[in-house]
Formats: sequence, structure tokens, C-alpha cells
Amino acid sequence: MAHLRLLLSHSRRHPQPHRLLPLLHFSSDAGSSSAPRPPPIRPVSYAPKPQQEAPPEEPSAPPPAPEAARGPQFPLPRRPQQQMPPREWTRQDMRFVKDASPVISPVSYPSKVAPLPEDRPAGGQAEGAPEEGLLGEGERIQMDAARATRSIFGVQVEEEQVPYPTIKPVVKRPQKVAIDIVDAIRQLKASTNEKKRNFVETVEAHVTLGVDPRRGDQMVRGALTLPHGTGKTVRVAVFAEGPAADEARAAGADVVGGDELIEEIRKGGGKLSFDKCIATPMFMPRLSKVARILGPRGLMPNPKLGSVTNDVSGAVKAAKSGRVDFKIDKTAIVHVGLGKVNFSEESLRENIGAFVHALLLAKPVGLKKMQC
Repeated sequence: MAHLRLLLSHSRRHPQPHRLLPLLHFSSDAGSSSAPRPPPIRPVSYAPKPQQEAPPEEPSAPPPAPEAARGPQFPLPRRPQQQMPPREWTRQDMRFVKDASPVISPVSYPSKVAPLPEDRPAGGQAEGAPEEGLLGEGERIQMDAARATRSIFGVQVEEEQVPYPTIKPVVKRPQKVAIDIVDAIRQLKASTNEKKRNFVETVEAHVTLGVDPRRGDQMVRGALTLPHGTGKTVRVAVFAEGPAADEARAAGADVVGGDELIEEIRKGGGKLSFDKCIATPMFMPRLSKVARILGPRGLMPNPKLGSVTNDVSGAVKAAKSGRVDFKIDKTAIVHVGLGKVNFSEESLRENIGAFVHALLLAKPVGLKKMQC
């Protein structure tokens, strides 16, 4: 049995079949026919593992020679540094830049100060010529090119001398001071006595209003009867027929007529012999023929001013007694005559007060404040 075990161990180590193996089988069968046979063992072989080749050994550098034996040393040429290609920022780079606190160092630039007249040198530079230090690059190039052109072609060009800038003092307009009405009337009378005239001057009021005459809701117009009249004779024309014409003549109207008066005005070439116009309502459509003549002169009858009425007698008496119509012009100014210079101070004061009262009553409805 010992020999058998030795043979089996040798057969496991060597995969080649041994020549004595059949004999062993035969002897085992012959020796013990009743013992069970063990299963045959088949050897397994694997491919050998390839060995990695060792890298070739680099020749070792020779030991450095002494400095005396090296000889003269020459600098080696530098190789150009290869620039790394730019790469895109990663999210980590952006987060680092975002969290990093920037440090901004202050930068100072040279400041230019305009020279004063006393800082200018005494000589060497023409008056009005710009200084070299204050010129820009473009201006300096243009000046050099102009000098070169004049030197080449011999052209004598007079340079334009710009005067040195000066500060213009601010002129303040004197503020208007409000004067009492009585003092203003006295000053007005005193100014008329300085120079004698051949006629009696009219006292007029010119009021500038803070309204827009282009807007229909800011139109200012009105009429009033002065307590002491205007001081001049008013010629009144009445457009009426029948009983209304007789009433106008009885009230003192200077010109009374109908269609014949309209034709006379239309063919008269703009010559008028009256200062006021009064008409009955039936004549208003007919007056459209002469509206271009009467309108610019302020003589066109208007129902708002009381010059279109059936009460012709009362309208004529009011016009004769000093009735005044006023209206703003294109520049929002009201012009009206309030009497003569030879009126007393009290009469002028009452006429002016009546006009101011009528002007306030003519204020537009939607206007909050009217400046005068």
C-alpha cells in the first residue's frame, strides 16, 4: 500500500501517463477485487503566465569633471516657452472667483488745471495760442501738419487768435416793486407835465395775464361802464330797421342803417366813421359780409358784450356814457383806456378800480389762479 500511494503522488505531479500505470491497475484489481475503485483523476494544465520585459537601463551619467578641466562655458540657447492653450472655466473656478473678495487699488490720474492769466509766461508765446501741454494728440498732429505745409509751400496764413475766455458777470434784473395806486397816479400826472403836447393824453391799462389765449376755456373778455366815462366822444353805429332804428336815433346814435350801411362799409375800403357798433339779432347773419372789416378792429357786435340786443336805446346810452369792452390779444395782454390825464386823482382811481373788478369777474371758470 505504501508503494501504491507513492505512485499516485508521482502521477499527480507529472501529467504524462506512466508506463507502469496499467500494471498498477492490474495489480490493484488482482490484489483486491472487492474494494471500490477510486475515480480516475484527470490532470489539468494551464498556460504559463507571460513575463513582463524589464525596461532598458539608461546609461548612467558620467561624474562631473572638475571646473579646471571643463573649459570655457557658453550659455545654452533658450527654448521658446510653449503657451498653454486657454481652457474654459469650471464651476469650481467660478465659485472661487465669486467668493474671493476683490481688492481694488486706487488709481490716481494727473489732473489738468486751467491756467490763470497771471500764470502765463511773459514772452515766447503768442497771445491766444494754446499751450502745448493742454493740447490733445489730434490737435497737436493737426498743428504740426499745418506748420509743415506752410514751410513747404511757403504759404503765409494768418492764424486765428482766440481771445482768452473771461467770466461774464451775471446781470440781475431789478425786481419790480409794487406801488400804491394813488402814488402811481401822481407819478403819471407828474410825467405828463414835463413835456407839453397839443392833445390830452389817454390813461391806458395794459395787463399781462397768465392764461393761454389759444385755449377756448381760458379766453378773457368782458365789458364795463366807467363811473366817470372815458373822456372822449364816442360815435355809435346801429344796424337796425323800422321802430328799432327810430329808437336808436332818439337815443343819440350817430349812424343808423340796414343793408345800405352794410354795403357802404363793404365798398368803403376800410374807412369807418364810428367807434362802436350795435345790432339787432335779425342783422347778425347779414353782418357776415363785413366781418373781415369789423372783426380785426374790435367793432363786430357780440352778444356776450351786450352789443347784440333788442333794447337798442339802452345800449346806445351805455355806449355814450363810457362803456368799455376789453379782450385779451394773441399775447394774453388786455389793453383798455380808462380816462384822460386831466381827470382828477379820485376819478382815475375809481375808473381803475371798476376795471380791475370787471377783470376779476371775467376770470375763466376752470382757472384756479390768474396772474397779472
